[in-house]
Amino acid sequence: MAETRKASRFIVPVAVAGVAAATIGLVPALAASGDPDLPEITAQQLIEKIAASDTQTLSGTFRISTDLGLPLEGLTSGLGGLAGGMGGGAGGSSSADPSEKLTELVSGSHTLRIAADGPERQRLTLLDGSDEYSLIHNGDDVWAYDSKSKEVFHEKAPADADAPGAHEGPKDKELPGTPKQLADEVLKAAGDTTSITVDGTAKVAGRDAYQLVIKPKQAGSTVASVKIAVDAANGTPLKFTLNSVEGGKPVVDAGFTKIDFSKPAASDFTFKAPEGAKVTEGAAEKAAEEAEGAKGNPFGDELPGGLGEAFGLGAGTGKGGVNVIGEGWTAIARLDTGAPTPKTDEAPKEVQGLLDSLGDKVDGEFGSGTVFKTKIVNALLTDDGKVYVGAVTKDALVNAANADK
Repeated sequence: MAETRKASRFIVPVAVAGVAAATIGLVPALAASGDPDLPEITAQQLIEKIAASDTQTLSGTFRISTDLGLPLEGLTSGLGGLAGGMGGGAGGSSSADPSEKLTELVSGSHTLRIAADGPERQRLTLLDGSDEYSLIHNGDDVWAYDSKSKEVFHEKAPADADAPGAHEGPKDKELPGTPKQLADEVLKAAGDTTSITVDGTAKVAGRDAYQLVIKPKQAGSTVASVKIAVDAANGTPLKFTLNSVEGGKPVVDAGFTKIDFSKPAASDFTFKAPEGAKVTEGAAEKAAEEAEGAKGNPFGDELPGGLGEAFGLGAGTGKGGVNVIGEGWTAIARLDTGAPTPKTDEAPKEVQGLLDSLGDKVDGEFGSGTVFKTKIVNALLTDDGKVYVGAVTKDALVNAANADK
């Protein structure tokens, strides 16, 4: 038991290094060749076009490629080995649970099929060789099916928080009421920290598109640019590319290879569990997990309280609290865990190599610590238990720690 609790302490820096996976949103998009000749348009007009878009139906195929600059396979296996040593997670969890399955999208390249018919019906299918994973939302039900394990996950869809009247109140009257007002607000919010321009045109999945380019003006950000290809006819975003200042492959390059805006067939959103498939009800699984969690923190009392809250592990007893240093693209989240960071040379052998490959030792006026790196999100763990996380360079993290001393 002592070895188990000791091992659990070293999940903390690994989890911080892996925070990039949770902070980068994946948006469907993929570039194609060709530069169509389209009428000139300003950034404000293009933002207005996006805001005015009312695409309710579509179907198509898109591909997502993600390169965080992080050895996620090694990270996953390392965490999996430790989790196994600590008894793992909930034994009854389903391999079809979307919260587990869709984490695969944070690394490598994947092909997906998508269909949508308004806010009540959507279907996403992840293709992996001959195996498929499907996630279907149809009215009050959400179904997920993993053909490889022949498992089904089912739960009731949450009430639509965006339904008309759901948030009626005085504050709603302050929100932008037209596409032009929304575009004005976006450009105003960008202010001196962001450059928003239209940079040419592109052909995406056979559609003519404008290229909206967003770049930080601030020094120290790890983001080089965000490029969004916008359908010239209906304003639907077709392509999303996130580039790092490190260069090389995009951090996220996800995009439609085929798209059709006609109404999908109703049969695309129907689902019946195959005969013999194991069906897990999400509500029952959640209740079992909550009951298990009530017995105590599975990571042990040595997990610093601030990090427990930051990574969704529940409230802890550390000094905790997240403070934000700076603003815009160079904002840095600061946490005080209230406990010294464990030394990596005390870690189990299977973890030491992983931590060393992820981190760089640094020193400064703040003392010493380790910077865990990805191509976008970096984290500095000081030896006295403070954590600085942001989409900023290593030097920016060290400078923030020095100034915070």
